[in-house]
Amino acid sequence: MNMQAPKGTRDILGMDVRAWQWLEENIRHTCDTFGFGELRTPTFEHTELFLRGVGETTDVVQKEMYTFDDKGGRSITLRPEGTAGAARAFIEHGMHNLPLPVKLYYIGPIFRYENPQAGRYRQHFQFGVECFGSEHPAVEAEIISVGHSLLQRLGIKDVTLHINSLGCADCYSKYREMLKAFVGDNLGNLCGDCQRRFHQNPLRALDCKVEKCKTIMKKAPATLEALDEECNDHFEAVLALLYGMGINYVVDPKIVRGLDYYTRTVFEFMTDGLPTVIGGGRYDGMIEQIGGNPTPAVGFGMGMDRLLILLKNQGLIPEQFLSIPCDIYIGHAGDAGYQKSQLLVNGLRSMGVAAESDLLKRSVKAQMKYAGKRGARFSMIIGDNELAENKAKIKNMDTGEQEAVSLEIEALMSAIGIITTEIYRNL
Repeated sequence: MNMQAPKGTRDILGMDVRAWQWLEENIRHTCDTFGFGELRTPTFEHTELFLRGVGETTDVVQKEMYTFDDKGGRSITLRPEGTAGAARAFIEHGMHNLPLPVKLYYIGPIFRYENPQAGRYRQHFQFGVECFGSEHPAVEAEIISVGHSLLQRLGIKDVTLHINSLGCADCYSKYREMLKAFVGDNLGNLCGDCQRRFHQNPLRALDCKVEKCKTIMKKAPATLEALDEECNDHFEAVLALLYGMGINYVVDPKIVRGLDYYTRTVFEFMTDGLPTVIGGGRYDGMIEQIGGNPTPAVGFGMGMDRLLILLKNQGLIPEQFLSIPCDIYIGHAGDAGYQKSQLLVNGLRSMGVAAESDLLKRSVKAQMKYAGKRGARFSMIIGDNELAENKAKIKNMDTGEQEAVSLEIEALMSAIGIITTEIYRNL
């Protein structure tokens, strides 16, 4: 029996979950300030949703989806991205009848069968935002500012916004012919994947990671060359809004994104420590493509696993979220001390204090050793003498200083510097 997690997956242990919770709290706070409501969609959907919504020529659909038939013979796919499920929920629940635009965000697992690498797993986690119902350039600017605000709140350093426009369907058709001519002239020098994609979707060659293809495609025509006046004006309006918000950007004609549903504005936040932190854009055709009424939309996705690696590398996760908290460890000597320690620990916990006591009948020495390993901020031992005096010495585990304190909840909380949980945790 194989007792290891499947390839490309891993367990997130208790001490690491604290950092995840901290990141999620920052995400939720940011989304609240922008008026986004949380959406939780199923982990799996009907396969047709991704075939129609994401695009049959994409690598996601052709190579990376986990697809199977359920017991009813229905083709089911574990979600490989979050936007299609959000769009399906928008249609199914008649959200077009709500005051527009409808602004949603999600946090959840994403499944892609690809080669595992640092921060990229076959089951990874994604945060995303979606805004349905407006074709105004201000929507792109707001969606981008959500990502910008979150990255600023987290303190991520050296992040650059790269932005481009693919234009509308007419612009895309024009550009496709321009690019197809260029790729066709260089087809023999491109990799097998690019050659295979040539007739289906030559745009994929722009996203190829093979070095020889990247070198060739640097000379390819840019999408901006194919924009009509309306699409160009829309893109310029987005850039003007970003400038007004103080959000710096780089116009990067090679940003195309890897999914077929994008139209007009596409963007990525990049940093040296992580090539793409956030990626997204406008996708005005998806709702109609999967069966709804024509509805403009903009969104982005952010890989949380990779972002946490970057946050740890830059030392940006607060110390208290890198371990399971223990404000005080109350040890005991003797049965009466044990009873009192349990009583005090229970009372402290009811006040929101992270308190622990011995559960293994350790010696006093072993209890203190355990308190140190747990990272307890304070510790104390209660024995017969302490019970008789109703006082015990409380030890600051960082400084070694000790002081006598009465065995009362309020006195213990005062001694360890906790007035209220909210002030102490600063959450």
